[in-house]
Amino acid sequence: MTDLRVLVVEDEPVAAEAHTAYVGRVEGFTVVATVGTCQEAIQALQDHPVDVVLLDMHLPDRHGLEILRALRSARHRADVIAVTSARELEVVRSAVSLGVVQYVLKPFTFATLRERLEAYRAYVERADRGSALASQSDVDQMLGSLRPTGRTQLPKGLSEEMLTQVSSVLREADAALSARDLAERLPVSRVTVRRYAEYLCDSGLAMRRSRYAGAGRPEVEYRWV
Repeated sequence: MTDLRVLVVEDEPVAAEAHTAYVGRVEGFTVVATVGTCQEAIQALQDHPVDVVLLDMHLPDRHGLEILRALRSARHRADVIAVTSARELEVVRSAVSLGVVQYVLKPFTFATLRERLEAYRAYVERADRGSALASQSDVDQMLGSLRPTGRTQLPKGLSEEMLTQVSSVLREADAALSARDLAERLPVSRVTVRRYAEYLCDSGLAMRRSRYAGAGRPEVEYRWV
């Protein structure tokens, strides 16, 4: 089977670079284009053969759901994997009704995306084996291949619950926050909260910079992208 062609749609440059690099590390997948707006995504779908779209929902020109609607209206056969921080139930339900095959919440590790892509490839391979399925069991196995069998773990020592809390504080903050600022708002130490903030930066969801305030070592502060 030839490589599956991927379109990455992500407006944040750091995250776009990370997602493109992640896809490039998974055997059997090739990125054909990386774009940052709904308009660019629709154009890329016209310019390139695409098998699957990695789609962020929060785009600067239009909502990612508009790309889904345009795909379906044009009867484009590309599948869509949502890769987004959008947690609103209405968005998730709309995405499912428009044919999203997987929904991956940010932040996530490379291992998470690799697992989802490999599950998707298994689904495609089953779908390509013939024009009909012999039994209910075959249908169940084909659809079940889209669902990873295991749960990808965060780096050792990090919990999903605390990661969600740190993400929420950074996302809702009006200005960049240091580890000390974060620790004052959350029931964890500076050392612990710094690990979560650094993980978010490595995932492309936050940015770090040095804050200089007089003599001494500069303090690192974090900002949601």
